[in-house]
Amino acid sequence: MTPIATDSAAAATETLRLTLVVGSNRHGRFGPVVADWLLARIRDRDDLVAEVVDVAEAALPMSLEPTPEATAALSGITPKLARADAFVVLTPEYNHSFPAGLKNLVDWHFTQWQAKPVGLVSYGGLSGGLRAAEHLRQVFAELHAVTVRDTVSFHNAGAAFDDRGALRDPSGPDAAAKTMLDQLVWWGRALREARGRWPYGD
Repeated sequence: MTPIATDSAAAATETLRLTLVVGSNRHGRFGPVVADWLLARIRDRDDLVAEVVDVAEAALPMSLEPTPEATAALSGITPKLARADAFVVLTPEYNHSFPAGLKNLVDWHFTQWQAKPVGLVSYGGLSGGLRAAEHLRQVFAELHAVTVRDTVSFHNAGAAFDDRGALRDPSGPDAAAKTMLDQLVWWGRALREARGRWPYGD
């Protein structure tokens, strides 16, 4: 006898909404190159659909005051975070941590992160941005989000890509991205179902 599909089984196969947060706003930043590569990997999948929040386009004040300027900036950001089932945060490493602009964007929000999974992609010099990624784990834990175990990191990122923005050797990064995204999908489906059954914080 063929099992009858349940609502939860159907929900488990629905496409997940993923928001990619591009975390650098530095002039001449390398982040868009890595973001374009990652978005191509996401578009190859039928279980994820992505949209982007770019710190460089956010124009959020650092004061955390709800000014008209902040309200206008948040109107283009908050809905993308709120409707996401999962996140990927792309960060460079500045002085052994992640950029102030990224922390500011994170701090402007709270419930939008709760009970959702976060994948981390980092880039930098010899460290590959791993210290920035580990610092972000602590921040997202405080926000009741779940960071997945596996990350993607680019050591000496500028040399890893050619002038067209293509990876010189894609095998390692492509495999790492698949592992991270697979974990993100598992957690995204599990937590989406859990939030639907038991609203978080109630």
